[in-house]
Amino acid sequence: MNPKQRSRWATGLLLGIWLLIVAWQAEEHRLVVNAAKADLRGSSHEIADTLSAVTRAFQFRGVIGENGLNLVLKELVRGRPKPLVKASNLLAVGLLNMDGEPVVTAGNTNLIGRETLTGNEQWSAGYVTFVLPVEGASLTNAPAPVVLPPPPRDYTNRPPHGRRPPRAEETNSTNGASLAFTNPPPPASGEEPPPTNGMAPPPPENGRPPEAGERPRGRGRPPWLGWMNEADFKAYAAKHELHGLVLAMSTDTYRAICVQDLWLRFVIGFFASVSVLGAGLAWRNIRRTAELQIRLVRASELNSHLKELNLAAAGLAHETRNPLNIIRGQAQMLSRLSDTGPDVREKSKIIVDETDKVTAQLTEFINYSRPREVRRTRVALVAASHEIVRTLGLDIEEKKLQVEVGGETLAVEADEQLLRQVLFNLLINAIQAVNTNGHIWIVIRRAGPAEALLEVRDDGPGVPPENRREIFKPYFTTHQKGTGLGLAVVQQIVLAHGWEVTCLGNEPRGAVFRLAHLKILP
Repeated sequence: MNPKQRSRWATGLLLGIWLLIVAWQAEEHRLVVNAAKADLRGSSHEIADTLSAVTRAFQFRGVIGENGLNLVLKELVRGRPKPLVKASNLLAVGLLNMDGEPVVTAGNTNLIGRETLTGNEQWSAGYVTFVLPVEGASLTNAPAPVVLPPPPRDYTNRPPHGRRPPRAEETNSTNGASLAFTNPPPPASGEEPPPTNGMAPPPPENGRPPEAGERPRGRGRPPWLGWMNEADFKAYAAKHELHGLVLAMSTDTYRAICVQDLWLRFVIGFFASVSVLGAGLAWRNIRRTAELQIRLVRASELNSHLKELNLAAAGLAHETRNPLNIIRGQAQMLSRLSDTGPDVREKSKIIVDETDKVTAQLTEFINYSRPREVRRTRVALVAASHEIVRTLGLDIEEKKLQVEVGGETLAVEADEQLLRQVLFNLLINAIQAVNTNGHIWIVIRRAGPAEALLEVRDDGPGVPPENRREIFKPYFTTHQKGTGLGLAVVQQIVLAHGWEVTCLGNEPRGAVFRLAHLKILP
């Protein structure tokens, strides 16, 4: 398997792991959401069980008082009993008849109106409604209990101070829910039936009010509805029979749980993504490191081979100089003989000139191929510059040049012999570049508290900007007599010292070769 295939397999594996983690977190979030919904459903079923127990406890001959149910429903909406439901969860509650209309309600009745009930479970913004059966009313074969209105209050014959004491026959009242009542006195002849507060239908035309002392029709019928005939009471009972329960519960807790879990899954997914990305970057770095190590080994082998070739070439160049020196000497001797003709002397001079050129190139090549072992000592820049100027005095006088050495008197840390070689090559390059009567400057100055600059300036034609980087490469020259290795040797020595050499323009004309980062010594 090649490296590209291994990279593809590793990338696919990491991507599969990331997708697996994302899918796992999505499934966990779905389970949490379903658990929160199941918790709300469980609370609704507990409330339904409680109300079923209440309806069974409050039933008497199939009837339940409205006051008692109102009190129970209000207590549930307020959050009592607290172990059953929290006050913030239950918003509204209602008991339904066979047609699905609320008979007794408590809380925000707008949430449980008939127009809002479209199914057994409906989720809306901020709340959820559950429609549940009431045990004992619609889950059994027994007749459903009937919710009856409270009895009308009689304010006649009321004691002047406070409420009249209850009569013995008006007992069996629990929390305002009357479960049994005695018959009130029948209405007198020609009088209207007693008021019912709008809770009972008017007497039918073919009916008659009960006689004095007569028992009410039907079992379980309260005395204030005793004057109703059987058909009307059945119609009333069909409309007020309990057949179901509707609850409106807040979803704030449910949404808080979902949001909190969603943030948790997001954090887990984020760290999983970071981990997968980090693993991918680590794999890429390991692969690149392995490739670089392979390249380094190959480069080391190539470098060793080049060193061997370099030594062989340097030895060959050194051995070639000796025959060239012999040829040069023989040509000079031949030109000095008395019987030598002018043609032979001219040809001998050509041999000497060409031999000098080849010898110079061989010398530069040997200097370029020589290993640079830096032996650092304290070198005075001004003194070394003056010495190189004196060494090249004949070339300077031949072209009638003016060479000035100026600047600060500084001493730097360098290999003295190699630094002299750098100054020699830079000054030779400037002498070859300028015309007769030209000007050359060697400037030494500080570049910082511990660094010095050395610049060799001239007023020659300068170096074009496109050649200023190429000029330090071997065998690149712009002079006819140049070997193309002088500035390459300068670059080698500068790199061995950790310095920097650059070629710049000298306004208005000429070139500047700058040595930077020379360490100053006291």
